[in-house]
Amino acid sequence: MIKYLVIDVDGTLTDGVVYIGNQGELCKGFFVKDGLGIKKIMEIGVCPVILTARESEIVVQRCQELGIQQIYQGVKDKKRALQKIMAESYIRTDELAYIADDLNDYEAMQLAGLKACPADAVTEIVEICDFVSDYNGGRGAVRQLCELILGIYKNEQMIGLNSGIEDKNGEVNC
Repeated sequence: MIKYLVIDVDGTLTDGVVYIGNQGELCKGFFVKDGLGIKKIMEIGVCPVILTARESEIVVQRCQELGIQQIYQGVKDKKRALQKIMAESYIRTDELAYIADDLNDYEAMQLAGLKACPADAVTEIVEICDFVSDYNGGRGAVRQLCELILGIYKNEQMIGLNSGIEDKNGEVNC
């Protein structure tokens, strides 16, 4: 059962275009349907984790809007960072999904039980993925993966399985 979804930002949660002016980063575009998908998986107890090599106040703002608490920015060694997150949160490989689009996520993705990518991911990432979205990064790839996870939960609920990651008040333990 998936309990955590690791999401890369540039090229996955966004279309990969970064507008930079004289004062630095100006803007990134986020697809609202991806955001709603993230909120829906949070409702069933899946914890989203942002893991990105860049640092951006824009990402922090978007995560605050969505209620995402685990945000790791400026991460150069994503595999090592993810190993630490997994150890601290007692996450097993089969409880982890990861969606990304480029080579800087390749090694970290190997730790996930469910590997996914946008349609426009680089070939090496596509080749290791269990799920390749029909949509490009920043254009619905994250939403489609969230819907897949929601479908898995719905099927497992029908046969009587429980996610087991909610506390007694029904709140997500992220």
